[in-house]
Formats: sequence, structure tokens, C-alpha cells
Amino acid sequence: EENMTVTEDFSRVENTYQMEAEVCIIFSDFGKMQNVCNLLIEKLGTSVTISPPHFYHTPEAVDTLRRQVCVAAVGNTQRKAQEVCRLFGQSLGKPLLIREEETKEWGGHVDSHLLNSPDSLTLQERIQNATAYASCRVFAVFEIKGKENRRNKLL
Repeated sequence: EENMTVTEDFSRVENTYQMEAEVCIIFSDFGKMQNVCNLLIEKLGTSVTISPPHFYHTPEAVDTLRRQVCVAAVGNTQRKAQEVCRLFGQSLGKPLLIREEETKEWGGHVDSHLLNSPDSLTLQERIQNATAYASCRVFAVFEIKGKENRRNKLL
């Protein structure tokens, strides 16, 4: 309920009363939004008008994306270092230094012929426009261990 606002307007039209209500809901799950819209249309028919969704990212969601991208970059770096170590008959040790070098963020794009009006965009184009992307470049130094003798492993 904290993500929903309702505005109601009652008016008299000749011998009848008319009520108009505007309901604004903030969804964090696209599937739930579609289900609610479908249910409203199914139950209320033509008496309901559903405006196109407005997509945005909360600061918390963008921060989570940044962290996930950085952690993935560090994981990729470690896997590559392990492969190089295996190639030379060594084993990868603990990380000695991990530094985030560069982080880039960008949004989706819309071709210039689609920029006439935001209302003319399809839902898929709106989603593409609102999709956030991020990349991260990291620098990492790992300890390299030599292969242990089989005799030491048996002890």
C-alpha cells in the first residue's frame, strides 16, 4: 500500500453521480504489473484506462547493479588467472591486490526516428530505453603457488 496512491473525484451529471478514480502504483516486478493490468481490464472492461508505464531505476537498484558488475569482473579475473596458472603448471593463490579501475554505466538507446514522442514508443522500446547497463574493469594481483610434490600430498 505504500507504493500506491488513489485520487477520487465525484461529480453529478444530470440525475446520476459519476466517480472517477486514478490509481498510481509503483511496481518493482514487471510480471506483477502486467498481471494487475490484465486483471483490471478483465474485471472493469472499457471503464478502465491504463496509461503506458513509466520506467525508472531507484538509486538502490543502480547501486546493486554496480556492485554485481564489480563482483562479476573480479570473478572473471580470478577464473582467467586460474586458467593461465594451469597452463604453466602452477596454482593460483589468494588475491594480493584488487582494484576497481573503471566503471561505465549507460542506458538503452532509441533510433532518431523514434524520438518524435514518448507516447509513440512501443512497450518493448520503452523497456529498451529504460534498461541500464554497466561495465567494470578491475586490476588484480594474485599469489602464484608452485605445484606441490605428490609425496607432500600423501603425507
